[in-house]
Amino acid sequence: MTDTSEKIHQCLIIGSGPAGLSAALYAARADLSPVVLSGMDLGGQVSKTDAIENYPGFDSILGPEMVTLFQEQAEKFGAAIVFDSATEVDFSKRPFKVTTYGGEYYAESLILATGASIRELGVPGEQDLTGRGVSYCATCDGHFFKEKDLIVVGGGDSALKEGIFLTRFAKSVTIVHRRDELRAGPYLEKKAKENPKISFMWDTIVTEIIGDGTVNSVRLKNTKTGEEQVQDTDGVFIFIGHDPNTELFKDQLDTDESGYLVIDQRMHTSMPGVFAAGEVGDPHFQQVVISAGMGAAAAMEVTEFLEEED
Repeated sequence: MTDTSEKIHQCLIIGSGPAGLSAALYAARADLSPVVLSGMDLGGQVSKTDAIENYPGFDSILGPEMVTLFQEQAEKFGAAIVFDSATEVDFSKRPFKVTTYGGEYYAESLILATGASIRELGVPGEQDLTGRGVSYCATCDGHFFKEKDLIVVGGGDSALKEGIFLTRFAKSVTIVHRRDELRAGPYLEKKAKENPKISFMWDTIVTEIIGDGTVNSVRLKNTKTGEEQVQDTDGVFIFIGHDPNTELFKDQLDTDESGYLVIDQRMHTSMPGVFAAGEVGDPHFQQVVISAGMGAAAAMEVTEFLEEED
């Protein structure tokens, strides 16, 4: 593999999910010869997703297969994918400096596409059954659970929105919340409580997800009495939040109260020449197609930025 760390690059992309690889494609087609620092997992969350049925042009495609297609198309036009992770960044002057495990990179522009990490319950059975009845995305997987009994874990806006969405397919949705009142807004709470398919289990946590190949039940514990029970279910949808992967940029870029990068509608961060795309700056939609579009937009903005600099 060609050493790409000794020169000043026009465009360096940190992250290789849909946002990063889409940005790489657009930057490569603009003759910017972008370099993508892929991180430890090429493709990010998508690489760990089973079937994707809501991306235009595909009836159904495996997550790893989609990542491969994204990568091959970006490389076809001249993007370089480097299997390395950024460990330190310096935005104090241009060219920007990015330190990795393998060396140092300098770039006239950056696109940050480091994504966000799903918060997991951390209980037995969760990882083994992810994609086999455990899900973190109703929009992605709800279709697979027609006329099924489901459990939704969480009590905020996301849990209620996704729970309401799941009632389009499911026979029943039980929302399990560790407290005796919801954190969601009044409108969503009212809408959920009025939905005949939704019921609530208060002061309850999931301590184990049980299944032989696929989910068939969960172990529940009452947080006040300590009483435990096993309840049958066909699926567990977990919505207890995401953590944006922005620790690397702390104190150098503006973030919101939840840690997401603050970007404008043209993907600009608070630092000229540094752009962001995908879930690292998107706490709301968190969809593959949205992230890919943001990556394309960021690359187009980089092209314009560099042209104006010249």
